[in-house]
Amino acid sequence: MEIEFFGAAGEVTGSCHILRVGGRTLLVDCGLIQGGHDATRRNRLDFPFDPAHIDAVLLTHAHIDHCGRLPLLVKRGFRGTIYTNAACRDLLPLLLRDTADLAAREAERRARRADEDEPRFEPLFDLDDVERTLKLVRALRYDAEYAPYPGVSMRVRDAGHILGSSSIEVSCTEHGVTKRIVFSGDLGQYDSPILLDPYRFESADLVLMESTYGDRLHRRREDTIKEIGEIIREADQENGNILVPAFAVGRSQEILYLLGQYFDEWGLDRWKIFLDSPMAIEASKVYWAHAERFDEEARRLRETFESMPELPNLRLCKTPQQSREINSIRTRAFIIAGSGMCNGGRILHHFLQNLERPECHVMITGFQAPGTLGRQLVDRVSTVRIHGQTLHLRAKVHTVGGLSAHGDQADLLRWYDSFSGRPLVCLVHGESEPAHALQHKIDKLGGKAIVPKPGTRLDLATMTMTSGSKT
Repeated sequence: MEIEFFGAAGEVTGSCHILRVGGRTLLVDCGLIQGGHDATRRNRLDFPFDPAHIDAVLLTHAHIDHCGRLPLLVKRGFRGTIYTNAACRDLLPLLLRDTADLAAREAERRARRADEDEPRFEPLFDLDDVERTLKLVRALRYDAEYAPYPGVSMRVRDAGHILGSSSIEVSCTEHGVTKRIVFSGDLGQYDSPILLDPYRFESADLVLMESTYGDRLHRRREDTIKEIGEIIREADQENGNILVPAFAVGRSQEILYLLGQYFDEWGLDRWKIFLDSPMAIEASKVYWAHAERFDEEARRLRETFESMPELPNLRLCKTPQQSREINSIRTRAFIIAGSGMCNGGRILHHFLQNLERPECHVMITGFQAPGTLGRQLVDRVSTVRIHGQTLHLRAKVHTVGGLSAHGDQADLLRWYDSFSGRPLVCLVHGESEPAHALQHKIDKLGGKAIVPKPGTRLDLATMTMTSGSKT
């Protein structure tokens, strides 16, 4: 029995962990690497295993950095089962089809710019690969035990990160030795709108735990609500627009929920609100169809409506033409558009129209990976490049940390504290500084935490580590 750390070891994106037990090889997630100058090259590298020899994938949730390379896995030979929960299963087609579509368009753009003798740039995968992938997905019920192979049983538990996010508990037995491993997936904040809190575990022998915000505390939710109200009032007084780059799954729905909840207090009747993301529109329908995963307040709201409630001035922009029409609005447009890290999507076109306007505001509501345009905005650089144009950043940029779908240091420690006996922790899905800060906190609690590198292997029977070369 062993675990090999591959993706999201020492960084946030590209989650992929390898579990070997009883002659079976399982992957936990198979995510796309996002951000950084060499992300494209790294995503095209060979996997450090033969995809045809993988028996199953355990998928924690439908964010691209956790599921985005599944079609590539299938393209290269994987034919096993992809286990996840029903809500994740329903969101997965939206994410993967959109990713394939964006890749095809990027290939077309490169082909137009390429020299005649330059090799053709091929997409990482196409829609046919996506459809083959979706046929392999099997949905599991939350909290029910499944035993797909002799010596292997598992349960999916709510992680409170987005709809359909899960922590996965795996019990492995080999040569009479049994070990219980918990893969945290991405953990949400406690008391977040819409979603249930992360599941409270009681025991494990090993915990693989995300550490995205392991070195910081988010603003209190009441302070975050106050900050958003102040941003809206300031933009209103300055006759500007507000641009919100948002992940189509999770963040867009939470923002709409808050806009409805504080509609009168924030004076939103004076604004035009746009959800400019076909994928976010479809994801909102999936959210509304899975009220069984809502918290009590959101379930009460769900019982009041037969379909997704709409703000009176909300406009759903499905077509490119509807998106372009927003460009003529110079004041009081509240625009929610993808992508969440500003590395593509319709938000870029709105940036072209608004970033050089000092009366406009950009509201960053989620993690921005190094190398992305979103990180540049968070760092308040003076100029940015978008679609070949250099723009001077004159709009005001606000980092609203309290809306993060990831729990902060206190949330992560609270989740770990539910385990009795202080099990060994492997900290993944975090940059070096946050991971080591969280490691220090866990050690002070009396636990033991390590920060593995890519290629590191952990023998589950002896709990000993062997280092590997970085892939």
